[in-house]
Amino acid sequence: MEPVRPEFVPDPDSSREEMEALQRTVADEAIFADEFPFDPATVSMANTLTPTTGDSPIVVGIDQAFLDERAVGAVVALRDGEVIERASAAVDCEFPYIPGLLSFREAGAIVAAVGNLDTQPDLAVFDGSGRIHYREAGLATHLGVVFDLPSIGVAKNLLCGSPQGSLDGRSEGARVAIDADEDVEGTDEIIGYALQTRQYDSGNRHINPVYVSPGHRVGPETAADLVEQLCDGYKLPEPTRLADSHAATAKGEFGERARNDGS
Repeated sequence: MEPVRPEFVPDPDSSREEMEALQRTVADEAIFADEFPFDPATVSMANTLTPTTGDSPIVVGIDQAFLDERAVGAVVALRDGEVIERASAAVDCEFPYIPGLLSFREAGAIVAAVGNLDTQPDLAVFDGSGRIHYREAGLATHLGVVFDLPSIGVAKNLLCGSPQGSLDGRSEGARVAIDADEDVEGTDEIIGYALQTRQYDSGNRHINPVYVSPGHRVGPETAADLVEQLCDGYKLPEPTRLADSHAATAKGEFGERARNDGS
């Protein structure tokens, strides 16, 4: 799969001012509402195929790992909970981690990995933020626009925004809206949800929520619904959980290859 909007591919050699300006342009191009051809009810970890629904959508999980001065992008494609393809790529990466500019550090490896994918995905779930971002253009939004692909961001930590209520000890399935705050440019809307995908039965220990936000062509409520449907007994949705595992495997393989080439 090749970028639909290559002019928006993040360039890590840009100045910070140019990076932030590009993010604002991407946010203007992003659609934070449902605009996809599939029935969201057919996105599941189980087979939902019926004579009336046709083929279930293909969901890809996308994650990254780092190997010395290289970034490793990993993509896992699933249909009805079954893995149908994996792809990966490693590219040079010297751009440091800077909060709010993650796409300039990780996009090169992800674009290369998606380029190695034969499958045409219907939905992408990223390990990272979407609209929950200082300029409404986190990794899931930025690359969702680049590929014009319905996308969702699932982050383990809250980058910005203000929860509408306490997140402590919420029961499984609970969700708390995240409002834009003074750190978010350009909007005062709900930018995502804290979603409690798992919780201990005992009150002595607690599992933190994940932070779900629309990337592109998916609204905030639907994004939370889809992530909940894609969880399969773990805190993280299955597409990104499997992508994380594939990223670790690919990192080891690329590292072994580099050692062999250098020997």
